[in-house]
Amino acid sequence: MRTVTVEGVDISIIGLGTWQFGSKDWGYGDEYASNEAGAIVQRALELGINLFDTAEIYGRGNSERILGQAIEGHRDQVFLASKILPIFPIPPVVEQRARGSLRRLGVDRIDLYQVHWPNPVVPLKLAMDGMRKLLDQGLIGHVGVSNFSLAQWKKAEELLGRPVLSNQVKASLVDRKPFAEMLDWAQQHDRLIIAYSPLGQGLLGAKYDAQHRPSGPARAMNALFLPENLERAGPLLQELRQVADAHGVSPAQVALAWVISHPNVVAIPGASSVAQLEANAAAADLVLDRAEIDALTRAAERFEPTRGLAAAPALVKGRLSRA
Repeated sequence: MRTVTVEGVDISIIGLGTWQFGSKDWGYGDEYASNEAGAIVQRALELGINLFDTAEIYGRGNSERILGQAIEGHRDQVFLASKILPIFPIPPVVEQRARGSLRRLGVDRIDLYQVHWPNPVVPLKLAMDGMRKLLDQGLIGHVGVSNFSLAQWKKAEELLGRPVLSNQVKASLVDRKPFAEMLDWAQQHDRLIIAYSPLGQGLLGAKYDAQHRPSGPARAMNALFLPENLERAGPLLQELRQVADAHGVSPAQVALAWVISHPNVVAIPGASSVAQLEANAAAADLVLDRAEIDALTRAAERFEPTRGLAAAPALVKGRLSRA
């Protein structure tokens, strides 16, 4: 498995996101949580994946518990990342929430502890003061942020007075803004962009269309899966299929390869099965040429989905029709 090195740390270019572990949002069920999730982690370790990302909010702590059990006995192979939901991130609360994650994970140190979202009400300084204390106590190895703009990332680092190693952001062929906004800065300062939803929650797997839409709560409120957007995505998905056919791989693997073709970027797709995990890991070995990367980028630029407030009425109508 290829790695990206930042601040002297080697991180697998493909990691594993574990939002789906123990969460009802994806509809995978108890069998997945009890057996398949652990098997996915074990296979990931065998394939050289060391970045495992979770959060206290995923499954209300169940994701951390499941992941902690799965990595037991393999701690030295894992770069473990979790996130605090910053509802009231003053220093004592930051420490309390970190210790809760440590207990659920069954470890004495979290390698990367991230502020899950910016809090528009509580000053960022308070969260960074709490993070600094955790660093000083050795409870965490590095500080990260998530869903921060570049300006917010820079501010977090200024307030911490130490490196903020990473920013975990939604980044893919259909969410390209992070690459334009922060890629150069990450390169220049030895920082990492962690791309979550690198497959657009499955859109870029090219399995869905307006007549065959995904089920499950996690995707039901994602505007990308509105029928009109699935139709508009047709040319992009066709470009993915063409590149995939040229390499004998899947469209999802091409979409992942496009994401990790950017320097200082790693991706953390989830996996519904061991087979999917293996396919994701194999994308690390897929090298796209410049013409293919540019063709995919142009196709993505032409895709203009309905999003935000404009998509809200259709999303609400769709949710009510499924109720």
